[in-house]
Amino acid sequence: MKRYVIILLTVLFFIEAAAQKLQPGFDKQEYTELLKLTAKNSELEFGKNIPSPERFTLRYRSATVGLDNVWELWLSSDSMAAISIRGSTLNAESWLANFYAAMVPAKGELKLSDTDTFRYELAQNPLAAVHAGWLLATAFLSKDILQHIDACYQAGIKDFYIVGHSQGGAISFLMTAYLYSLQKQNLLPADICFKTYCSAAPKPGNLYFAYAYETITRDGWAYNVVNAADWVPEVPFSVQTTDDFNEVNPFPLVKGLIKKQRFPKNIFLKRLYNKLDKPSRRAQRNYQKYLGKMMSKAVQKHIPDFSPPAYFKSNNYVRTGNPVILNGDETYFSVFPVDKEKFMVHHSFGAYLFLAERL
Repeated sequence: MKRYVIILLTVLFFIEAAAQKLQPGFDKQEYTELLKLTAKNSELEFGKNIPSPERFTLRYRSATVGLDNVWELWLSSDSMAAISIRGSTLNAESWLANFYAAMVPAKGELKLSDTDTFRYELAQNPLAAVHAGWLLATAFLSKDILQHIDACYQAGIKDFYIVGHSQGGAISFLMTAYLYSLQKQNLLPADICFKTYCSAAPKPGNLYFAYAYETITRDGWAYNVVNAADWVPEVPFSVQTTDDFNEVNPFPLVKGLIKKQRFPKNIFLKRLYNKLDKPSRRAQRNYQKYLGKMMSKAVQKHIPDFSPPAYFKSNNYVRTGNPVILNGDETYFSVFPVDKEKFMVHHSFGAYLFLAERL
């Protein structure tokens, strides 16, 4: 009897181990494999010489949707799935997704057409906001991705990587938050496990979105891999005003304190405060005007039935996620030299792979 109990416990152990293949924590081999995989989803020149992944095989490539957005499904022999989201292409509509950079609330809806409304909740905090163009890409990609997640789940696959480089990394932030929210609403099975690697990604939203994203992916389930010499993770431009702070802060008291000062000190302090406060507010309004309202008209030329949403009054973009910083040394810069005319060299798959393999 004791022997059978030991055998049963051993079998149960291996069944449990097989069911829990995806593990938290940054893994160099895991990231480099996924970087090779998502490089094959790129049409840019700097992705062509990257080696093929060793564990994964391409099983599906989506049609082009939205603003030139594509995703791929890769499967491994040990029943792991990878959702690879393509980054920017050379097509104008792909760059519209980047330049449509006004913020929208992280909870709401996008009207894609008269018959298609994308409802989403990427964060519960009403102060959270995200990039409009990449949210639009998430909306168009999500329906097809969800169908394939369901098909994989029915086939017994419950472990999914989400990966993207550059624009693909930015969309991966939002896609991850969206999938977690569906699980929270019991619209996706709770036993599906997601692990995300956003590679060379720009900033996807404001501080309150970052707080929410970092909370739901805590304990090692999402990483933001950045080459310290790469300029792309430094965009979009961040404009911070006094409205971007938590409700409890000293700035609302400043004008009252200035009024209490004696003349002419009060006049001087008021002028000084306005010189500091007004430029950032003006920059934020211009940001929303040109990269929101005006850019949405260009978006509608490619997606005629799209109805632009109300924009969030902020453009305080911040770096998001658990960072893994790839620092170049003398050897790196001898292979990838600083050349101001080749501004994408440190953003390339090759640069990231070179640094990651030397971790």
